[in-house]
Amino acid sequence: MTSFALLLLYVLVVTLPLGVSWIFGGPPRPFWAELGSGLGMLAFSMILVEFVLSGRFRRVSSGIGMDVTMRFHQVMARAALLFALLHPFFYGGSAVGGPRPWDPTRVLTVSTDLTAMAGGILAFVLLPALVALAVYRSDLDYKYETWRLMHGIGAVLIAGALLHHALSAGRYSAEAEMVWLWAAMVAAAIGSLIWVYLIEPARARPWRVTEIKRLTPRQWSVTVTPEGHAGLDYKAGQFAWLNIGHSAYSLHENPFSISSAPDAGADVSFVIKELGDFTGALDQVAPGTRAYLDAPYGSLTVEGRDEPGIALIAGGVGIAPMLGILRQLRLTGDPRKLRIIYGNRAEEQIVFREELAAEDTVLVLSEPPKGWAGEHGMVDGDLLDRCFTEEEIRSWLFVLCGPPAMMDAVEDHLIARGGASDRILSERFDYG
Repeated sequence: MTSFALLLLYVLVVTLPLGVSWIFGGPPRPFWAELGSGLGMLAFSMILVEFVLSGRFRRVSSGIGMDVTMRFHQVMARAALLFALLHPFFYGGSAVGGPRPWDPTRVLTVSTDLTAMAGGILAFVLLPALVALAVYRSDLDYKYETWRLMHGIGAVLIAGALLHHALSAGRYSAEAEMVWLWAAMVAAAIGSLIWVYLIEPARARPWRVTEIKRLTPRQWSVTVTPEGHAGLDYKAGQFAWLNIGHSAYSLHENPFSISSAPDAGADVSFVIKELGDFTGALDQVAPGTRAYLDAPYGSLTVEGRDEPGIALIAGGVGIAPMLGILRQLRLTGDPRKLRIIYGNRAEEQIVFREELAAEDTVLVLSEPPKGWAGEHGMVDGDLLDRCFTEEEIRSWLFVLCGPPAMMDAVEDHLIARGGASDRILSERFDYG
């Protein structure tokens, strides 16, 4: 499904409650009250659609890229929070005071009964907390798995609280048609969680760790082999959620780019950097340990592209998907020009150096040792101008993976120099 089609579908779904309420909701109220109701309904529908924008549905994330999916998820969550926080303040005097016996259908007022408003009050408190915990997750000292669990439970609680609030305090949502619509949307949202955390794990096929090797002081190569099945159907450059040593239902899984080539065989390999609890304990993983893969995801792939040249630009562990693409290009005998830009802080962080040396590879170090013959500094616009001609920038395919600051700088420079945005592929692993 194309990006435009997905965006159109999103707009239709989140605005559906507004259309249904307009058709079946009875006579209008004053403008500001209508605006308050509209913002509230829009916020609720956007929050429910966020369940599907979690990045775990391949038809969504693979169609537009995981990077775009997650950024859209984050932006829409913030927009929904803004709408939700603003919506009660537009009712003004119409929402002040106790029950209105002269307005039993709430045509002119909204309920202010505390029992009816309890769900809205709870959501009003929980939603900002949920968004804040996601935004500042990297600054907080708790495990990724803990955050995932808290995020999922919090989202379910907010959806339930908003459903109660809409049905008990909302004027439009009390209509039978709206009751059925909200029930269906909540069921779809909760169903997406059931699919991801219960149905998909039940279908998971086991793998075994066959090799685990330290590449640098803080980077590892991990290879898994399918156990009793043919393996994984994926494209070079995609990634997998990897779970090692835990049940298929465990939250102990993390996204890692696949560094192996599809045509190299059934084994799947990863390059993993030590960053957290799981990655910091890779030295304790023994060959033979059971693993599970939820894959493939992502659209960082050159398959089906016809540009005359390919530039693979990586920073740090972002070299992992580039290795997969490079290896696949070799196996298929792709005749196109290929150039690799690979940046690190120190020389000891370079992985698979001999393999990369066989290609047109530019190594960049921000803290080079004495006598370093490669590039110094950062992967930035000046470096790109030294490595690529104007014609190459305009016509080649550029594939990026690495620190966000590096990718932003490279993307901005390429576009400024005439590169087309549809020839710049990037992937960011940011689940905040």
